[in-house]
Amino acid sequence: MIIVATQNVQKSYGADPVLTQVTLEVKAGERVGIVGPNGAGKTTLFKLLIDAEAPDAGEIYKAKGSRWAYLPQHPHYDASWTGRDVIASAFLEVAEIERQMRSLEQEMSQAALAAEDGEKLTRLMSRYQQLQEEFERRDGYLLETKMANVINGLGIAEEMLTTLFEQLSGGEKTKVGLAKLLCEQSDVLLLDEPTNHLDVEAMEWLEGFLREYPGTILVISHDRYFLDAVVTAVCEVDGGEVTSYQGNYTAYVNEREERLLRQFAEYQEQQKKIKKMQETIKRLKEWGNRSNPPNEAFHRRAKSMEKALARIERIERPKLEAERMGLSFQKSERSGTDVLIVERLSKSFAEKHLFCDADLLLRYGERKALLGPNGCGKSTLVKILLGEQAPDSGHVRLGSNVKIGYLSQQAIEGDPKRRVIDAFREYAHVPEGEARHKLARFLFYGEQVFKKVGTLSGGERMRLRLAQLMQQEINLLILDEPTNHLDIEARETLEEAVAEFRGSLFIISHDRYFLQKIVDGVFWVEQQAIVHYEGTYEEARSKRKEKLQSAGEQPHRRMAAGKSDRRDIQQRSRQDSQRDDNQANQAEQARESRQQQPGQKEQQPQENSAQQRASAETQHGKRTSRNTYKIEKLEQAIAELEQQKTVWQTLLQDEAADYQTLIERQRQLDACEQELSKLYDDWYELQA
Repeated sequence: MIIVATQNVQKSYGADPVLTQVTLEVKAGERVGIVGPNGAGKTTLFKLLIDAEAPDAGEIYKAKGSRWAYLPQHPHYDASWTGRDVIASAFLEVAEIERQMRSLEQEMSQAALAAEDGEKLTRLMSRYQQLQEEFERRDGYLLETKMANVINGLGIAEEMLTTLFEQLSGGEKTKVGLAKLLCEQSDVLLLDEPTNHLDVEAMEWLEGFLREYPGTILVISHDRYFLDAVVTAVCEVDGGEVTSYQGNYTAYVNEREERLLRQFAEYQEQQKKIKKMQETIKRLKEWGNRSNPPNEAFHRRAKSMEKALARIERIERPKLEAERMGLSFQKSERSGTDVLIVERLSKSFAEKHLFCDADLLLRYGERKALLGPNGCGKSTLVKILLGEQAPDSGHVRLGSNVKIGYLSQQAIEGDPKRRVIDAFREYAHVPEGEARHKLARFLFYGEQVFKKVGTLSGGERMRLRLAQLMQQEINLLILDEPTNHLDIEARETLEEAVAEFRGSLFIISHDRYFLQKIVDGVFWVEQQAIVHYEGTYEEARSKRKEKLQSAGEQPHRRMAAGKSDRRDIQQRSRQDSQRDDNQANQAEQARESRQQQPGQKEQQPQENSAQQRASAETQHGKRTSRNTYKIEKLEQAIAELEQQKTVWQTLLQDEAADYQTLIERQRQLDACEQELSKLYDDWYELQA
């Protein structure tokens, strides 16, 4: 079944045509990627499909009764709504059905008690049954579960849910808007750059969700990994036209190249034919004019060939390669062997702990990525490396002769009223004419160089910052989300330039395609530490996954709670210390039993050490009355945790349990052992 089709659709803004003669067809269940250069008309096409704007000409056909949902790049909702309110608004229709069901229940109850005619009661019951079937069809009884699944999958923190939507950042608004859209059971989803502001794990979750989505999906994206993983067809918007291809992004690239080569061969063949006809016409006219009197037969034949030539449908010369930026870094002196040295770095903001004794070493010529969940401190680490922020503790050093070039997420900073050419000449000390020539290599032509920096689009700001970087002598390039706002052609150009850069690279990016082509290792921020994995992005990702699975941890959303294990342990310890002491005798017996069976602690060296120290201290000293109460409470908590630990160890031996259950049990055991280690250390300090 065809879900949507367009026929010769046209759209212009003033004198500028954006879409011309657009004809496309999308079938139900297809997942279509919309690609093309920035400004080609992709978002305009979406607005036409959802009736936000009307076409100047042509027709748009949509399946009758189909429900559509659209995620714009910059969503807006009621100013009084929180993030949770926005997501819950996906279920407004279902909530209304439930309200009607509750109302009907009261009416049926009253009708039954009043012993009214059975016909009215039958009508009420029939209507109630219809509403109930619709409520069940829309999974009305699973709304909370669905909402929690999407929130956890996208890694939306509780703070985002309780904050007013208008007070959220642009990235947080996009994430909340995406969650709302995914909760809706629409027949057609239109997503405009849905992976913007998502971390790698959230992107992978979204890919799996969309692959299983039962409806039709149209998605605008420059994320090539995402397109490869999700779409089953691609529509390219360029030059006002839309061209359709079957398959994912890789299939589109291959088929597009084949089409262009065929079209170019046909163009060349036609040009040969046209040139031959033009030469024949010229020759016939010359022969006719040589005769005295002129030979009309030659002129008639020439005239006939001219008419045939005019009737030929000309093949447009294909653009084998789109216009690209001219990126090339200047040569610079080599830096020392050690470029970035981070030792025992710690950094916190109030109750949020980002790093604790983290280490990092980048050597000359290495190309490393820094990855981790949103909010884990990646950009903060870069600011510390640049000296813009100070660590709470630890040491950060640059190697000898290191010259840094930095591309931030904001791209261009400073006075937004500056002209493009003035911002460029702050880095390139050249005359205005030469500056205009250089900016043309970055696709700033004519009057565009006089635009205000504050009026530039995201892609234009990124191009301007890249133009500035090309004028600097650098041997360490730090890139913070360099592909944001760039279309695919610009990303490929950036990849080529970065690949030729002869220096060290330190990259924060969620563009997995870019990372796979560039990096030779990954620093992953995990639980306030920085863990290094060698190899390409895919190799590093596989190594990390194997490590987490061997440790019995679940890679996905590992830090979703946003709180450190240390604070959780301290909180639970405080809770344990407040319990009643009516089990003190039992705790004492359990402690004596453990001292008689030291073999039970062989797998936990820290706990063995703590116990041995505690036993030795008990034999050589007497508890002071001031600490006796606290010690008894600690021993009670330790005894209970030891019993819990034994239970979890036993459950892990259950061969009938499934994989997810075993992972959860291992997590519980790890948490229990960490608590025990902390409590034993506290117990030893009180004994000292």
